[in-house]
Parts: sequence; structure tokens; C-alpha cells
Amino acid sequence: METSKFFPIVETQDEGYQKTFKNCAELVPTLPRSKGWWLDELFQYQGFWMSSFPIRGSMLINDHFKPRPTDIIVATSPKCGTTWLRALVFSIINRAAFDFNDHPLRKLNPQELVLLFEGHIHKDGSTSFLDELPSPRLLSTHIPYSLFPKRMTDDTSACRFVYICRDPKDVLKSPLSLEEAFDLFCKGVSHYGPFWDHVLGYWKASVESPKKVLFLTYEDVKKEPLGCVRKVAEFLGVPFSQEEENRKTVEEIVKLCSFESLSNLDVNQSVAKRSERPVSNSDFFRKGEVGDWVNHLSPEMVEKMNQITEQKLQGIGFNFH
Repeated sequence: METSKFFPIVETQDEGYQKTFKNCAELVPTLPRSKGWWLDELFQYQGFWMSSFPIRGSMLINDHFKPRPTDIIVATSPKCGTTWLRALVFSIINRAAFDFNDHPLRKLNPQELVLLFEGHIHKDGSTSFLDELPSPRLLSTHIPYSLFPKRMTDDTSACRFVYICRDPKDVLKSPLSLEEAFDLFCKGVSHYGPFWDHVLGYWKASVESPKKVLFLTYEDVKKEPLGCVRKVAEFLGVPFSQEEENRKTVEEIVKLCSFESLSNLDVNQSVAKRSERPVSNSDFFRKGEVGDWVNHLSPEMVEKMNQITEQKLQGIGFNFH
């Protein structure tokens, strides 16, 4: 197979995959580019800033993924509660399969239990890995809603999305200087950004198709975790029975998935990095606090961010304040 400096060679016998890889390798060098927050530069693809890795993942999903009615997609913008939501949804869906005292979440990081969609669509150079997963398939993504194929987002598909976002002032975290990261973020240049367009896509979908997209905020889940867990279970068609309520199953899930519980587990305190991803398990856990931005952003930064947020979300029926 041909390759480019943006992509390693992927051995695959699948001609459809080969065609998508080739199309992506030819497209990416032609896209507008900008400095990225983390390890790589970003490219503007269909209105969003992404690295070459998720661009290829998005193209492969569009070209080859076959959705099932039972598929559940946990969707977030980066740094918005991805790890927490993965853990909660996994626990809700699998609550009858595991004992809370010997739960997979005590041994594995949530990202190993809820696989990154745009990453694992690459695995082994075909869709066979995802095709072989048992239903209901539970996958995680950062991809904007508008980039998914119609066969996943129209009302004839039962594929469901659970989305979480948070106040953008709490999202900023970068190896760059705070000032540089802030400037890029406000211009819309962040991973899978502009941040506000990412939020708007899922918000509008949740209003138009409430049975397909559940829209949550980090702040609401933090404030009312029990109610939010019940809401997610109801949305996914697996509401808690009275017997489960009596056994305090909801409370057990909230306790197991809490920041305090997960962040203190040995598996999540590991700082070892794997070759396939540039972050360690401990990197998935920051402070888990609401409003920590007051310790980092200047009053001028706060005012500017609030103004942008008000302007971008004006008139849609949702805001972070």
C-alpha cells in the first residue's frame, strides 16, 4: 500500500479499506492546518479541527461501518468527562453481569472497556474487529455528530448516542502555555473543535431526535449523579427495576464510577505509556472538579470566554450558566 508521512503503512487485503486509506492519504496534505495542542498538528476537515488519525477513522466509519439497532455511542468533546461517562454507561449496561466488588472497572481503565470508535475502526485493516463484537456494542467517540453517516443519525436507525459536555472554561488543559492554548481555543482550533460547534451539533440532534441523542452536562451529572444515571438507563431502554432500587444499585454504580474511586485504583495511577497511545492511564484523571477554571484563567480570559459562549449558543435553549 502507498502511504504518506501522516500515516504508517497498514497491511490490509480489504480493497475497500485500501481505497479509503488512499483517499485519506491524498486528502490530508491538502487541508488547512494549524498547530495542535498535544502531539500533532491539526487539519480542518468538514468544518472541524482534527489530527490525521480521527480524520481517517471518520472516513472509514463513513465508508465501511455497518451499524446495528443496539449500538450505543458514548460521545464527548475531549476533556469533558469522557472517562466518567464511559464508566457509567458500561456499568449501567452490564450491571447484571458483574459483582461490584469484583468489577472490570477495578482492574481496567474505562477506555479499555469502552473502545474508541475512530481508533478501532482501523484495527487489523478491516471492520472485522468491530463486526465481531457482541451486541450491544458500546463505543466511545470524539467525532462531531455531523461527521457520522446518515445511516447512523437518521430516525430510521436505532443507533443511540449519549453525549456529555462541560463549561468550556474547565476544558482548557494543554502542554502549550495557557495563553497560547486559550487563544487557539477561542479561535476554534482545538482537537475536534470548534468546541461550541461540537456542542451545538449534539444539542440540536438531541432536540430533534430525543430518542436517538441524550444530551448531558458534566455539571448536571456532578450535581445529580443518581438522577442522571437513572436518566441514562431509561434512555437506553434498561430502566432500573424496583428491586434494583431497593438494592441501591444506582448508588453502587455512582460510587464505583466516582472520580475518587476510579482515580485511586492502581490501574488508573499507572504512568506507563503504550506505543498505541501517547497518554498514560493516570492522564485520564485530572481533578474532576466543577469551576476549577477560577484557579487558572484571568478575569479577562473569563470575560472573553463567556462572551464567545453566549454568542455561539444564543437562542438555542441551552447555555452553561
